[in-house]
Amino acid sequence: MRAITIKSIETTTHPQTKMLFWVVFAGSRGAINRIKIISLLKNIPHNTNQLSTELGLDYKTIKHHMQNLEKNNMVAKFGMGHSDTFFVSEFLESNMSLFDEIGIKLGQGN
Repeated sequence: MRAITIKSIETTTHPQTKMLFWVVFAGSRGAINRIKIISLLKNIPHNTNQLSTELGLDYKTIKHHMQNLEKNNMVAKFGMGHSDTFFVSEFLESNMSLFDEIGIKLGQGN
């Protein structure tokens, strides 16, 4: 009987996904704050007020970033209004290696 070797299959990230990640997490002045937000959400879901307190940023600034992250499908939220709790989205979770790569290249990696 012939031995079967299994090669590890490297998943490739779609070029548009890579571009989106670079725009969201490296393409503007606030991108570093979005990296910090996602780094917190990777471990524990937070609401806007908790993120504001933990990161030492204005509530409105965090709210702006959360709207941007939600619009780009990087976070999902549960709840209504001020008590919304944010989680890392399935889309971001499935591309977390790309997020980590960008964080490392920008000196923000864990």
